[in-house]
Amino acid sequence: MKTGSLSQERKKNLRLFLRRMTARKIVLFGLIGTLFFVILALFAPLIATADPNEMAMLDKLADPSSAHWFGTDMYGRDIFSRVVYGAQVSLIIGVTSVLLASIVGCFLGMLAAYNGGIIDTMLMRFCDAFCAIPQIAITTALVSLYGRSVASMACIMGISTMPGFIRMMRASSLSTISSEYILSAKLLGEHPLKILIKHVLPNSISPIIIMATQTIGITIMMESGLSFLGIGITVPTASWGTMVNEARPFLLTHPLYAGAPCICIALLIISLNLLGDGIRDALDPTLRGAK
Repeated sequence: MKTGSLSQERKKNLRLFLRRMTARKIVLFGLIGTLFFVILALFAPLIATADPNEMAMLDKLADPSSAHWFGTDMYGRDIFSRVVYGAQVSLIIGVTSVLLASIVGCFLGMLAAYNGGIIDTMLMRFCDAFCAIPQIAITTALVSLYGRSVASMACIMGISTMPGFIRMMRASSLSTISSEYILSAKLLGEHPLKILIKHVLPNSISPIIIMATQTIGITIMMESGLSFLGIGITVPTASWGTMVNEARPFLLTHPLYAGAPCICIALLIISLNLLGDGIRDALDPTLRGAK
């Protein structure tokens, strides 16, 4: 009976969360847009009409047709298929890097807030030094050291965004750690790791969820920018930034070549930011935007 009541309470809380999140209709656009690109990435092999890396030089720079919905690029590759697989690459890098940064950042942030003293000071000075260097400079240096594969880019992006998560989690944890129930747990002799995971993390995670949602968009934009500059994802892997870079000489003659990936980048980032605003509204009503 108790388990059933708990399940009902969770369902009620979930419905309340969704209602608050979608209170502003513009957030629905963000939710639908994000789900659209997630489905595009998950089912890329089924949605793509051709192999994204298959070259056909006789059909290069072909106009849109039933065979090639968005036309073909300078190597005869199907642009629509490359756009679809580009969504997969962008979301893998964006989500993986933010998961890495948030998991490690949450642990280090809670550790700094809980212990204080020399550990707190060293971690905060590390974050200060890291944040003093432009993120693109750090990312470029790490790319030159560890390569430009999808896995490497995800790890590099995660490392470059980690200090922000450490700072945010430390700030969020400080007020929780000073609470009476945390003091009671300490007096009862609970292990510090158990206190952090069981008590501090659930009561300090809301700002991290909001930050993570919005950081995914920033990371995707950074990856696209690096690929556009030629220091991101290696060819022939489909990447929106690489596609835009390749399409520069053909902007006037074949606008869809660059236009399709540019529109996708813009729509995905806007959708993620709107979704982040909706999650913020649901988790922190005091910051709720105008409806």
